[in-house]
This record gives sequence, C-alpha cells and structure tokens, in this order.
Amino acid sequence: MKKQTLIIASLFVLVLLFVGGSYVYKNADHSVSNEKTSALVRPHAYVLGNPNAKTTIVEFFDPACGTCKSFYPFVKNILKQNPDKLKLVLRYAPFHTDSYYVVAMIEAARLQGKYLEALEVIYKYQDKWASHGTPNIGLIWGFLPEVGIDIEKLKDDMKKPEIDALIKQDIEDTKTLGVKATPEFFVNGKPLVKFGKQELEELIASEL
Repeated sequence: MKKQTLIIASLFVLVLLFVGGSYVYKNADHSVSNEKTSALVRPHAYVLGNPNAKTTIVEFFDPACGTCKSFYPFVKNILKQNPDKLKLVLRYAPFHTDSYYVVAMIEAARLQGKYLEALEVIYKYQDKWASHGTPNIGLIWGFLPEVGIDIEKLKDDMKKPEIDALIKQDIEDTKTLGVKATPEFFVNGKPLVKFGKQELEELIASEL
C-alpha cells in the first residue's frame, strides 16, 4: 500500500513539475536579446507588406523546404488581411543541399524586378527539382522563363559578389539567432516558440 502511495505521489509531483515547467516556458520572455536584434533585419532583405508597419514578421526560409512552401501562401494571406499593420521580412536559411545556389537565383532575379515571381515559380515546381532529398537544381532553369526571367542575365548576375555577400550574411545571422530549421519565424523579435500555423497566427495577432 505504501509503495502504491509513493508511486502515485511521485507521479503527481512529476505532473506538477511538467505543468509548471510548461507554464513558465510559455510565459517566459523569449525575445531576441538586444545585442542580436541587428541579425533579424538587414537592409538587403526583401520586404512584403507595409514597410512602415509596426508589426514585423521575420521569416528565415529555404526554397527547398516543403514546409516553407506550405507556409508561404498562409503568411501572405495574413498580410492580405492586415495590409497596413504588417510587414514580412524574408531571410535565407539555405540548409538543404544546393539551396545556396537557388537563393542566388532568386536574388539575381530580383535584379530583373522578378523576386516574387522567381520565388513563387521555384515553390510551384519544388516537388520536381527538390524531390526526395536529391535536388536537381538544373531543372529550375526550365521553369524560370515562365515568369519572364532572362536566364542568361540571371546566370551572369548570380556571380555578383554582393549576392554572395548577402547570402553569407543571412547564413551568419541564422547562427547568431540559433535558427536550425525552416521556416523559422520571429514577430517583433519574439520567436515562434511552439511551431504551427495556428500558433503563428496567434503570435501575430498578439503583436498587432
């Protein structure tokens, strides 16, 4: 009997510790520290939404990431619902094989005024060029003309040192901020502690 009582008491204590720990973690301030704030937004980052909005979503993404693809229309829809209140800052976390070069394509397309067009067509055909973890980025060349991108100019612009520099800066910032998976979101400097679309929506709503 005493043994059963001891087991029940131990379980009760464990439950209390778990619930208490979860509460403390959920309510703790996980905001990025002041010394790391500069790593969140860089002048070169592409911005969607109202550039003067008070609420800033920073997304670190990888164009080969399937979850990033699924979140893209979701976040764009939230922006659409709050056109004056939100801006989305897109940053790179090219963790997948060869994603570095895909990011360079997107940035080179930006020089043609085709940033979003390139990103969206790359997402559109992601299952073809990034399937099963064995990317074949050579296939992307065949998709980009669909949105009016000059491929020869793109190939030349990808070699520009400023593109290489900004990608390296983003990679360095992922290390500073502890970004280890994509997509990773920060809203007004607060990271998405529990990952999920509903949780992201709630975090954004709390900052509006």
